[in-house]
Parts: sequence; C-alpha cells; structure tokens
Amino acid sequence: MTAKTHEAHNRSVLTRAKAGDLLEFPRGWYSHWAVYLGNEEVVHLAGDENDGINGNIKTQHVFTICGKTFNKAVVKRENFWEVVLDSKAEINNNKDRKCRPRPAHEIVEEALMKIGKIGYNVLWNNCEHFAAYCRYGVNWSEQANTALTWMMVGGAMVMVGGLIKEWFNGKEEKKEKKTESA
Repeated sequence: MTAKTHEAHNRSVLTRAKAGDLLEFPRGWYSHWAVYLGNEEVVHLAGDENDGINGNIKTQHVFTICGKTFNKAVVKRENFWEVVLDSKAEINNNKDRKCRPRPAHEIVEEALMKIGKIGYNVLWNNCEHFAAYCRYGVNWSEQANTALTWMMVGGAMVMVGGLIKEWFNGKEEKKEKKTESA
C-alpha cells in the first residue's frame, strides 16, 4: 500500500494526538514507536541509515544485537510524515492501564533530552522501550516480551522433545537387551 492510502487516517490520528502520546506505526511483523511532541513532530529511536524504521533491517544488525548493545541507533526529532511512511499510525497509550503516565510536559522533555546516539538492543532497548520510558519512566516492550516468551516456549519444546527421544531410546535399548539375553 502507498502512503496516500492511509493519508486521511493518519491526518485523523494527528488531529487527535496530544503531546506525550505514544504513536505506533505497524510495519508488518513489528511496530515502530515514537513520542508525539505536537505540531506534527515526533521523537523516536531508529537505526542509523534508517535501519529498521521502514522494515529494511540489515541482517548483520539483527544478528549482532541479540544480547549485546551496539551504538547503531539514534534518537531523532522528525516530522511525523517522515516516520509514518506507508503505515497506518495509531495512538497507543494502552500501557496507561498498568503504568501511570508522567505529565505531558515531562514526557516531551524526557524524549527531547535523549536526542542523539544511544545504544540499541532488539530485546532490551528498542524503540518501544524508548517510547515507554519517556511516557512512564519504565523500559517496557510488549513486542520484545512476546518474542522472548516464544523463544522460551520454543526452547522448552526442544528440551521436552529431546527428553522424550532419550526416553524412547532408553526403552528400545532395554527391549534389545532383553531380547539378546533371552
């Protein structure tokens, strides 16, 4: 889809957005996050060379960031339209149900103070962590938590599969020994 397809929707989001709101930009398999400043401006954490903002994540960055912080990310102040691209933006302050947001002027101040280079880690310090920290004072990414949960479930399944395989192999060995001794 093109940016024109979502233009009316995104204009509607901008008319409703207030300074300090979190904006979510769904990008397919992940969402990009920003803090709304007002006047069609946002502050967000994005990779150098636009890495990640438009879904063009360089594989070398994906595989070098897990478990290790690298300085390939920048907190930027940009025009909303430079960040939204062809996404259908949403105001997403859903974490307000679990965390108390700071006053709007403090959220904006926190975001502006962070402009410049910053470390990045897809699981521990991504754009959603950044936006949540500005609004709530807490690093929190539901995307990262979901990914970690699925990794743990996958790891547990592999372990259980290995145990079951060992159990069946042990049964077969006992059966073979019984047959040999008879």
